[in-house]
Amino acid sequence: MAVRWDGDQRGLGIGDALELVSGASELVAAFRQPAWVAEQPETHLLPHVEAWCERDHRLALIDAYIDDTDAYVLDCDWRGAAGNVGAARAAVFSLIGSFAESATYVRQRRIAGDAGGSTTKLRFEVGTGELAPDTRFAAHGHVVVINVAGVL
Repeated sequence: MAVRWDGDQRGLGIGDALELVSGASELVAAFRQPAWVAEQPETHLLPHVEAWCERDHRLALIDAYIDDTDAYVLDCDWRGAAGNVGAARAAVFSLIGSFAESATYVRQRRIAGDAGGSTTKLRFEVGTGELAPDTRFAAHGHVVVINVAGVL
């Protein structure tokens, strides 16, 4: 049996998540739309990120830039206890809440932190946006990549 967590006695769940498929599919469909990602994240998102970092010192913003895929990349340092991935994840979700729109996807990964691969970072891939008909604005969104060093 493949265990899902320490102490797992079942190895499998109790049901599916079909009730979420429709809404999640709407967001995935938006991701595929040309020009869905809004311009100027430094104007629309950065003030929220900076204000969050000033209030909550668990993450320090080191750099913010647009990469060659038009994702807005936030490089952060973790200020909490090393090895506490759950606490770092909670901080990142709080940060995401400062700029998230009505539909949001988040995926956490572990990545090599430098060319030598000696430092592992947490990477959070975030897609967030407004979807019709649930917005007073035109449908649009943002792709944000949050790299967190110092956790692992």
